[in-house]
Amino acid sequence: MRQLQEVDRVLRDAIDRGDVPGVVAMATTREGPVYGGAFGRRALPDGPAMTANTVFWIASMTKAVTSTAAMQLVERGKLALDEPIAAVLPELAAPQVLEGFDAVGEPRLRPARCPITLRHLITHTAGFVYPIWNADIGRYIDKTGVPDVRTCENRALALPLVFDPGEKWDYGINIDWVGKAVERASGRRLGEYFAQHLFAPLGMKDTAFKLTPEHRSRLVAMHARSENGSLAPIPFEIPQEPEFEMGGGGLYSTAPDYLAFVRLFLDNGTANGRQVLKPETVRLMAENAIGDLRVQPLRTAMPASSNDAEFFPGMLKKWSLGFMISTEAVPGGRSAGSLAWAGLGNTYFWIDRAKDIGGVILMQLLPFADANALALFNRFEKAVYTALN
Repeated sequence: MRQLQEVDRVLRDAIDRGDVPGVVAMATTREGPVYGGAFGRRALPDGPAMTANTVFWIASMTKAVTSTAAMQLVERGKLALDEPIAAVLPELAAPQVLEGFDAVGEPRLRPARCPITLRHLITHTAGFVYPIWNADIGRYIDKTGVPDVRTCENRALALPLVFDPGEKWDYGINIDWVGKAVERASGRRLGEYFAQHLFAPLGMKDTAFKLTPEHRSRLVAMHARSENGSLAPIPFEIPQEPEFEMGGGGLYSTAPDYLAFVRLFLDNGTANGRQVLKPETVRLMAENAIGDLRVQPLRTAMPASSNDAEFFPGMLKKWSLGFMISTEAVPGGRSAGSLAWAGLGNTYFWIDRAKDIGGVILMQLLPFADANALALFNRFEKAVYTALN
């Protein structure tokens, strides 16, 4: 791994300014890691120092892993992208659409006009949304007592759609249902499937839904940013004995582990001499899968959990079978067609197949889309490209 002093400086300066509590960031090509840096502390004010193998909750960075597992099962004929998913998930045989609320505040529901498919779920076009960015579904949850998805209770998924499948793009619990489909099609618990078919061949030894005691010894604390900009640790943990393993956001991981996952897509589905995904599947997962629809900005309905969030404002974004696609080159950074996404605790990654560069940057603070964290992500990415090119 190279010593890239300018990249180090970008990360160290952010810690010295107090922009974020701590950060681990790494970059790779298809041949292996090319940069790694760890700065700051796992918990403010005086917790242990960050190290390369610090464990983070990676939240929605789990979604790309779950989508990849589903695409493995599509390769094997165990799942179909464009058939009604009710054949695998009968719970979704009769989806309802939330049209609003009546005069006394009761939800108004109607049957969806078409069935939900696996493609709808993987591309966030099924109609499911999160209350963090949709006040109507938040109101529905408050009215009906449906628990938050982060409880990992099965009834947390008993939500209506807010539009008909295929009508638009919006972000929600879709990939939790994909995780359920992986379990039904494989006959394995989701974490068991991941461990056998993804983590073992990729060499991802520190990624799981359940924290071991050894993982806890390396775990970073979640922090919250107050209105005055200060940061402090807060209690936070994904349930460790969940009813369902949250394919949309339940994984804990490290930067080296997730970098190995990123490298899978740089190296056409090959990892450690094994073909984990077919090259044609990798190419398919890098293509626009939502047609004329577009990824929309996420407008917060829960400011404590997320700021308004949009990557590259003004740029048209698409969604593939697993990732957001930026359709234009970023000056000094990733190419047009690069793949990316993020996690609620301000964890981010990108995959630039055109320039053979991928990167991961992990922080642990709320709310999502923290301005300082996003600025650091941007500076880190551009410093990597400058150093490598």
